[in-house]
Amino acid sequence: MAAGKIEKKKGHFYFGGWDTAVLAEKFGTPLYVLSEDILRARCRAIREDFLDRFENTEAVYAGKASLPLALVRLIHSEGLGLDLVSGGELHAALAAGFPLSRTILHGNSKTRTELEAALDGGVGRIVVDSLSELETLEKIAEEKDKQAAILLRVSPGVDAHTHKYILTGHTGSKFGFPLLGHSLRDAVLRAMKSERIVLKGFHFHIGSQIFENTSHVRAVEIILSAMAEFRRDLGLITEELNMGGGFGVDFDPEGITPSIRSFTDPMMDALEEGCRKEGLPRPRVIIEPGRWIVSEAGITLYRVQAMKTIEGIVTYASVDGGMTDNPRPALYGAKYWAVAAEKMDEEATETVTLAGKCCESGDILIEDLKAPPLSRGDLVAVLNTGAYTYSMASNYNRTPRPAMVLVSPGRADVIVERQTNEDLLRGEKIPDHMKLD
Repeated sequence: MAAGKIEKKKGHFYFGGWDTAVLAEKFGTPLYVLSEDILRARCRAIREDFLDRFENTEAVYAGKASLPLALVRLIHSEGLGLDLVSGGELHAALAAGFPLSRTILHGNSKTRTELEAALDGGVGRIVVDSLSELETLEKIAEEKDKQAAILLRVSPGVDAHTHKYILTGHTGSKFGFPLLGHSLRDAVLRAMKSERIVLKGFHFHIGSQIFENTSHVRAVEIILSAMAEFRRDLGLITEELNMGGGFGVDFDPEGITPSIRSFTDPMMDALEEGCRKEGLPRPRVIIEPGRWIVSEAGITLYRVQAMKTIEGIVTYASVDGGMTDNPRPALYGAKYWAVAAEKMDEEATETVTLAGKCCESGDILIEDLKAPPLSRGDLVAVLNTGAYTYSMASNYNRTPRPAMVLVSPGRADVIVERQTNEDLLRGEKIPDHMKLD
């Protein structure tokens, strides 16, 4: 969230039409907060800047970024499809009433149960990740007397500029068929010969948090070359090309998140020009934005619990959450920015490290945060936490997960209830021989 987007009134930070201090008092902390207005604005931008600009296109929301039921329903209402990566996400889509015909199932290690659920539920496309998965899916389709419409995930060998843990399109990736060798060609041949598999086309995703379009455009060019080869050698006409997502979101207070057009326009130009050059029909194009839709629509509210200064080294402001509700800083060094939500008019004269409450030295949310003097009870808002926080949260140290509220001017609805200590014990049992007398 860029500095220009920060709204403050009477010294308080406002978000989604609400005084964050009021939200913290009403719903407690830690607290995930989602802005309905920002979510819908991002969906609208995708329609206006991609779907309305190019015919025969589709956008599906990457549910792994965050998938509470209310968000599934919002995505449905905005006319976008849904990208799922597990049986649990598929179940959530069903529970929210999302039509599975508008979903895509991903995953590099799908279980038989997940593949069966996809076929039974009528998932629109299954993105096949390996030859062994293709063989399994073909057997299941035969047993169920069904056909499976698929895309083959391709690893185009593009090394995008992002953290290695969220880099997915290089040749050695665990995802997809590498262009090196014969595995992709073997999969194409098997799918084309199968009576149970309908090969619609290909999918690629080169990574997450990418800010320059160069790698995306190069991936299009590489995949297009493979499409032309398969048309020439095997007679395969690629009907669909899923170009993935990974469009970056800027976490710097002075930064600007790239527009969706800054990626899709050059990608579509490269695809259409390449298809003309190769004499190929331009396939239906799908994109899969996730973080780009939800990240800036979310914040997390915390209360400072303790201040500790180690003279000449660091001052810690320890809060009532941390890596259990946002593991990204500890997992791969993700950078965030925060504000003292009730001291917006005070000068940021201090440098503090925002520390989490877990028994891990790595539980640090933000290092070297500029803030006004803080003390116990102060409210801190960490920005741009809509993506990969709730969906990656854990109960480490027996910590209950926070509540989540969806806000818009005039209303605030709890869409995820705060976990209780009792929730943490659900499903656990003590064997009879260990029970107390």
